[in-house]
Amino acid sequence: MEIKKNRIYTLQSIFTMAHRNLLKTLHNPDHLMDVLIQPIMFMILFGYLFGGAIAGGVHAYLPIIVPGILIQTILSAASGSGTQIKEDMETGVFDRFKSLPIARIAPLAGQLLADILRLVIAIIASLTTGYFMGWRPNVAFGWIIVIILLSVFTGWAISWIYVFIGLMAKSATMVESISLMTMLLLSFLSNAFIPIDTLPKILQIIANLNPMTHVITAIRQILATESFSNTAWIVLLFDLGIVIVFAPLAVWTYNRQS
Repeated sequence: MEIKKNRIYTLQSIFTMAHRNLLKTLHNPDHLMDVLIQPIMFMILFGYLFGGAIAGGVHAYLPIIVPGILIQTILSAASGSGTQIKEDMETGVFDRFKSLPIARIAPLAGQLLADILRLVIAIIASLTTGYFMGWRPNVAFGWIIVIILLSVFTGWAISWIYVFIGLMAKSATMVESISLMTMLLLSFLSNAFIPIDTLPKILQIIANLNPMTHVITAIRQILATESFSNTAWIVLLFDLGIVIVFAPLAVWTYNRQS
């Protein structure tokens, strides 16, 4: 009975911290921009700027760019985890949490739980913007849900990496710099916006090694074939591997610092 009460208490603490982090996102323009404004802005900007040059028109370019912007969006949304964790540590909020009657793991778990909802908002913003621009996926709605779930799990797995970076970094500014650099490299050195075969040979090799290339390919294959392709299974296993490696590292580092 006592164990059950402790579990309920821990879950309540985690949900409370998740609610706190969501409110923090909604009331912080920088964090809100990552999950809502940025995907809308990039979808419109890239679609109308590059659609004619790359695919001959915006509508022909949308099947290429929608999965690309989707992955760029989850990278940006996931990177906010490390920044928020570090900001709380720098402002002394974590010290305050230590004095509260909450489960020790609640601040970290609450952040990762809130990230799931942040990722869902960011993904829906990307897909909705693409739809209003004329993107019409030729698949059943259930496969759109599959794409959303795969993207959310990928983003959530990446969140563990950024949380670990946030716990190890010296400042929130450093986390933001690392996040921006990795987001740009992973999204632009991939097949997100252009066909890989148009790149120089050395960049083709880098792009083919880029994990985001395979995530984008998996999404495009699902949209094209209405099936969970081998690439999608590989992406799922890779995401699981990230969680298995970085979740214990993040929790261990968090416990040492808290």
